[in-house]
Amino acid sequence: MTSLSPHLRQATPVVAVRGEGVHLFGEDGRRYLDFTAGIGVTSTGHCHPRVVEAAQDQVGRLVHGQYTTVMHQPLRRLVGKLGEVLPAGLDSLFFVNSGSEAVEAALRLARQATGRPNVLVCHGGFHGRTVAAAAMTTSGTRFRSGFSPLMSGVVVTPFPTAYRYGWDEETATRFALKELDYTLQTISSPADTAAVIVEPVLGEGGYVPATRAFMEGLRERADRHGFLLILDEVQTGVGRTGRFWGHDHFGVTPDILITAKGLASGFPLSGIAAPEELMARAWPGSQGGTYGANAVACAAACATLDVVRDEKLVENAEAMGARLRQGLEAVADRTPAIGDVRGLGLMLGSEFVDADGGPDPETAARVQRAAVDEGLLLLLCGAWNQVVRMIPALVIDETAVDAGLQAWASAVEAGTAPAPAPASDR
Repeated sequence: MTSLSPHLRQATPVVAVRGEGVHLFGEDGRRYLDFTAGIGVTSTGHCHPRVVEAAQDQVGRLVHGQYTTVMHQPLRRLVGKLGEVLPAGLDSLFFVNSGSEAVEAALRLARQATGRPNVLVCHGGFHGRTVAAAAMTTSGTRFRSGFSPLMSGVVVTPFPTAYRYGWDEETATRFALKELDYTLQTISSPADTAAVIVEPVLGEGGYVPATRAFMEGLRERADRHGFLLILDEVQTGVGRTGRFWGHDHFGVTPDILITAKGLASGFPLSGIAAPEELMARAWPGSQGGTYGANAVACAAACATLDVVRDEKLVENAEAMGARLRQGLEAVADRTPAIGDVRGLGLMLGSEFVDADGGPDPETAARVQRAAVDEGLLLLLCGAWNQVVRMIPALVIDETAVDAGLQAWASAVEAGTAPAPAPASDR
């Protein structure tokens, strides 16, 4: 008999048979509040009618029009629609399938365009599982161990993770920028540095937002030294943080922007955007792929962008994120095991700590499992998996937020309760 790899373990015991909005329906007949959104993918909710209609219509017309062989209309429409929401000047697009592929496409473009070998990455960042993307990933050893040697030319510099350092954000930011300057002086000279790549909010690294001063500092140094600023918006893009792009919180514009996840509401699609002049400096033959810009995925992405605009989902993410955060902070205020609540918009994490303030993955896991019993699906992140994260679909309303918070409060109570004493001690 054949089976899935034993390492493909599900975070919950749910066998999903149907999805609708912010809910999944299990094989057991139970309805679950899905605060995972397929790891931030189902931005418009499960099976949004307009996305479903667009995909169904496209399946009957053209499923696969390989985009370096022929052009197709869904791709043309998508390029136009993204032009309405991309930062000014990022007017050239290249599409692939996954976040990892898009990250590697951005890296290849940066190296080819600058003629420089090195890339700076921020400690705690996640950029993917393929060899180059894993080499740039420092959110946990599980993503990069066991298949060395990884790609060379990657230099790690600090991220302003204030809670981990035990500092305020200003101190953490000042430290991170000072260390970046030291790195450029001692490890990767500006003449060898092609780019710095960073997530506006660390994803797998624990849902830690950057700071405005840090992002402005990266932009200033990139301009001064002639390297590129690449923003990995795989998880933070398409409204997730209460702005269309995560970097909109910080007032900077990247040279290369990476997008995926929420772009097509569950269909595999990713891409990079850059100024046409920069994109033109890619070497001939360096951009392509069999399945990139699949016609059905592009049609779904067009519908997704329409829904995000028409239903004002970016604004909803900001409002519902504020409501959700307020509830999470209220639970944390009465729970010593929760050391920090952080994030932006509908991208929020609660970090669990032990009595000494260190990471407590065991309690985080107990709470995450207890949440399933309450009908709430959640995921973990952080270097030790000590952070429980919430990333519901952008269509979530007040009723679902409040139901999720009620389930969360019960799960936290169950997961942090003292273990019962053994029978022999009673």
